[in-house]
Amino acid sequence: MTLTFTFDPVITPAVRDGILDLWADVTDAGGAVGFVPPADRDAIRAALVKQLTQVADGTARLLVGQDAGGRVLATGFLASNGHRLMRHWVMAYTVMVHPDHQGKGYGRDLMAALADAARSLEGVEGIRLGCRGGLGLERFYASCGYKEVGRVPGAIRVAPGDDRDDVTMWLPLT
Repeated sequence: MTLTFTFDPVITPAVRDGILDLWADVTDAGGAVGFVPPADRDAIRAALVKQLTQVADGTARLLVGQDAGGRVLATGFLASNGHRLMRHWVMAYTVMVHPDHQGKGYGRDLMAALADAARSLEGVEGIRLGCRGGLGLERFYASCGYKEVGRVPGAIRVAPGDDRDDVTMWLPLT
């Protein structure tokens, strides 16, 4: 199976609901996508509405990976940087692949598609992304060409007594 990646897809109810289902499934599998298990679908829905509002107003862009049947199995958002001295890079966030399809190369495909999408944006020379330490994500992103450029120890509180590092990664596009 291969995924088809679409940058700036039409946000149909099926795409919206597919992202919600993906986000909940990734959360329940322990993925570092802003929530902890068990997935609170209402909280995820509220976060998704906020992110899709940013897509609608043009401050963010969406990349969706779907299988042949149209099921959403991967996503990544790219946010423009509004600061006049930092418009040459975008922030990647809510980057995820369905847990049933991890380890099949889809994560690398997603990261390559995100880089291609960012390159298509005028004046964009890099991608910044944050990830939760302690899960090996830094190694994965490094294998995709990203470099760790910052780390704040214990900045992410997953649960009482379970603090993780907030790791900043950077991918130059030029």
